[in-house]
Amino acid sequence: MPLRLESFHGPALAPHLDALGHLRITVFRDYPYLYDGSLDYERDYLRTYLSSPDSLVVLAFNDDLVVGATTCLPLRDEGPEFQDAFLKAGYDIETICYFGESILLPQYRGQGIGKAFFTHREAHARSLPGIRLTTFCAVDRPTDHPLRPPNYRPLDTLWTQQGYTKHPELQATFTWKEINEPTESPKTLTFWLKSWPTP
Repeated sequence: MPLRLESFHGPALAPHLDALGHLRITVFRDYPYLYDGSLDYERDYLRTYLSSPDSLVVLAFNDDLVVGATTCLPLRDEGPEFQDAFLKAGYDIETICYFGESILLPQYRGQGIGKAFFTHREAHARSLPGIRLTTFCAVDRPTDHPLRPPNYRPLDTLWTQQGYTKHPELQATFTWKEINEPTESPKTLTFWLKSWPTP
C-alpha cells in the first residue's frame, strides 16, 4: 500500500504530536544520532512547530500509523542554538527556512519518500515571502566511530543531488544523551545550504 502524505501547519499538528515524538525517538536511536530520547523532551521540542504559523510538517501514513515525517519553519522562529552560526557569519535569518528532521522507518525507505519530503519543504519555503536560502544540519561522526554499522551509507549523495552544499564553517552544538552514555554530552552538527534565485 502506498504511503499517504499529509501536510500540517502550526497548531494543526497537535493531534499528531505524540506520534511524531515517538517516531523521532525510534528513528534517531539508530546511528548516526544514537539518541536516547524521552517523550517529554519531544513534546517540548515540537512545540516550536505548533507555535510557528509558517511551519510545515508533512507526515507519512501507512493507514493511520505515522511512519515518516519531515519538518520546516522560518529560521527566525527557531531557537538561538539554530540561529547563532548564521548570525555570526553575517546571514540575514529572515531570508532562511530551516529544514528540521526528515525521518522514515527503515521498512519504508527506498521508495522515493525522502525526495518527496524535500519537494514539499522546498515548495513551502518558496511560498514564504523573502526566503532565499534553505538549510538543514547533520551530526558529525568520524568514519571510525565504534557504533557505525558496517553497511552504513551517509546521505551526502542524496543531499548533493537535491542541490545542497555542505558548509563546514557553519556549525551548531546540541546536547543530547546517547544510548551508550550515562548523561548528556555536546554534539557538533554542520549545516548544508541551498540558495534560491531572487524572483
